[in-house]
Amino acid sequence: MCSFVSIALLIGALQCLASSSPAVAARSPGRTFNVLSFGAAADGVTDDSEIDGTLVAPPDMGSWPKVRRPLQWLNFKWLQGFSIQGAGTVDGQSISANASQGPSVHWNVAGVKPTLIRFYSTFNVTMRNIRITNSPQCHLKFDSSGGIKVKNIVISSPGESLNTDGIHLQNTRDVEIRNSNIGCGDDCVSIQTGCSNIHMKNIVCSPGHGISIGGLGKDNSLACVSDVVAESISVQNALYGVRIKTWQGGVGSVRNITFSNVRVANVATPISIDQFYCDRGGARCANRTGAVAITGVTYRRFVGTYWYQPVRLACSDARPCTSVSMVDVHLTPAPASSTGGAVREPLCWNSYGEAQGTIEPLGVGCLQRSNGYAMPLNQPFNYTC
Repeated sequence: MCSFVSIALLIGALQCLASSSPAVAARSPGRTFNVLSFGAAADGVTDDSEIDGTLVAPPDMGSWPKVRRPLQWLNFKWLQGFSIQGAGTVDGQSISANASQGPSVHWNVAGVKPTLIRFYSTFNVTMRNIRITNSPQCHLKFDSSGGIKVKNIVISSPGESLNTDGIHLQNTRDVEIRNSNIGCGDDCVSIQTGCSNIHMKNIVCSPGHGISIGGLGKDNSLACVSDVVAESISVQNALYGVRIKTWQGGVGSVRNITFSNVRVANVATPISIDQFYCDRGGARCANRTGAVAITGVTYRRFVGTYWYQPVRLACSDARPCTSVSMVDVHLTPAPASSTGGAVREPLCWNSYGEAQGTIEPLGVGCLQRSNGYAMPLNQPFNYTC
């Protein structure tokens, strides 16, 4: 078992192997490993991508040398045509389970918690069939990458493990996530600025915060997300089903977003747009007139149970949400034992569009109608997405 693995392979158009075993620890007392020393052929023909067994991270922050505590545990950079597959597990060891006391969360000391697996500036990546579990922070992250395929993977951490996003995308295009189960303590899939052409299908999220776009526009920054499709999604035991969240003062746009065939169960708020997002705890976020524009969002065939509020569309006063569509949305309160008997009515604030088909409760259809323009905008479009 290794205490640290750092793999940065500058090999183009190859499939490479990242693995760990007792033999690895015995043969290499250092903390950086070259996969070519452990059987990878790197000839462009041999399949070097299998992960079998379990790759285990250090159990707590104290196990890392103070001068080398990384932002990620496994970091893959500048690769082309890269695959990871197999029946194995990557275990971040940030959570332990005690039969008598329940799960306990490690990594609760001061300092940056590392992401478990990160890909940076890597293209044509395929990851399939493996299990990723108990990350200190995000489980699987893609930065500045493209041509990503994630299939048949399992991500697993308890719901109380903070900031443990399942899959995190940033400045990444052309992504396909299919047939996967994701349970974590934060967003099941997190889509950040610079992402486009993202397709998710047959995803089960439980527990967690559902599928999220954002938060976008923090500190008055530019944020651009477009062409996202999530279909055949099941979200259970979560705070949100699907949501878009932006900070006041940001600029940019979120456009062409479709959520279809979504089933929720025991979810606090199944549908949410929050353009007043603030995660600073008790600190108050200042009111700003600017906002990331949100347009062209569709919720189609969306059914299930909620325990707090079925729909919450809280859109900016300066840049209302436009072209929002609700088609066949059927949401009912969970049993009173789950909700405590108190649920809120749907909210549509500065949200323009239309509702069609079966709408339940009727308040879900509270969208305001417009002819494509909600109102004169107070801020010029002085950005490029």
